[in-house]
Amino acid sequence: MDVRTFLTQSPDLSDMACADEFASCWRRKRVSKGAHLSRQEQPETREFILLEGCLASSICDKDGKDVCVGFYMGPCVVTPNIARTRDGLSLVSIAATTDATLAWMDSELLSDLMLSSEPIRNWANAILRDALSKKAEREWCLAALGGAERLNWFRQSFPGYEDIFTHALIASFLGVTPVTMSRLRAVDRNR
Repeated sequence: MDVRTFLTQSPDLSDMACADEFASCWRRKRVSKGAHLSRQEQPETREFILLEGCLASSICDKDGKDVCVGFYMGPCVVTPNIARTRDGLSLVSIAATTDATLAWMDSELLSDLMLSSEPIRNWANAILRDALSKKAEREWCLAALGGAERLNWFRQSFPGYEDIFTHALIASFLGVTPVTMSRLRAVDRNR
């Protein structure tokens, strides 16, 4: 998918002239499976649209263990920079789990465009609201549900992801061990 096609799917960017101008501000980039778009605690100033492929974001704890905190399957917008950085440093690492095609721009440029264009501002604000809503849903899931219910929530919230992302990543995202994840899946298969 190209950037313009992706952007014009939004009702906020239905004006073709605005969509064309906005699309021309994004740069295209291919990344190979395993490549990092950002690394935790490193400077990060970019916004990303994942056009094709899959990414996962993670946080490394003080013991060096990675905890998955997000999945992306293109086409989609990666969580906005403002929600994944602090003081210009990335709070998460984002890595490609497949070969991927992205569009990117500097977050300061996006901020400038938001100030000068109401459709772009509305588009970006909707993206941020959606990202924060998804984060709140996951936090609720981790706080309120047991293992089996978490897996069911994941399947409803992310249909098909179980066949695309590794079960170890999904287990980490759901706050269970890979062994627990395997047992939960086995119970489902035996029903």
